[in-house]
Amino acid sequence: MTIAWINGTHGVGKTTTAALVQRLLPDSRVFDAEKVGETLMDIRPELPATSNFQHWPPWRPLVVETARHVLAYTGGTLVVPMTVLFEEYWREISAGLAGHGIPVRHFVLHADQETLRARIAGDTVTGPDSPFRLRYLEPYAEAARTWLHAEAEVVDTTHLAPAQAALRIAGSVKG
Repeated sequence: MTIAWINGTHGVGKTTTAALVQRLLPDSRVFDAEKVGETLMDIRPELPATSNFQHWPPWRPLVVETARHVLAYTGGTLVVPMTVLFEEYWREISAGLAGHGIPVRHFVLHADQETLRARIAGDTVTGPDSPFRLRYLEPYAEAARTWLHAEAEVVDTTHLAPAQAALRIAGSVKG
């Protein structure tokens, strides 16, 4: 049982890469932790207003518990494409998983700002120039400078196709 956590800013290619990694790793599944946030957003009456569901204290332990229970049920590798830019939140999640004896391989998909802006501008899935994705470029750059790149295996995707990034991650996980 292991987790391959694929971090990075919005628009860098986490979801695409995660699906490709899953195909390369036998007995693996993709767990989109954003769905936990969507569940919390559906609670009525609503939880206190926030700009990011990760700020809700239940999100982080629910991600840990969901991952733990899925792995206990299925075994194998859980591939988690999820942006976490707050060091405190990453520490809470990684410590929670470690407390259950679940090893985490933490990867960060990285691309330079020019490449990220071009990818966001040309996105045909969420639409070009997503204000949501653009809003996270500077917080990602700050996290990368201050803690994130030191806490993960950085896969620079500036000149890599998603399939190449997936091969690197899967190869690292297989070890």
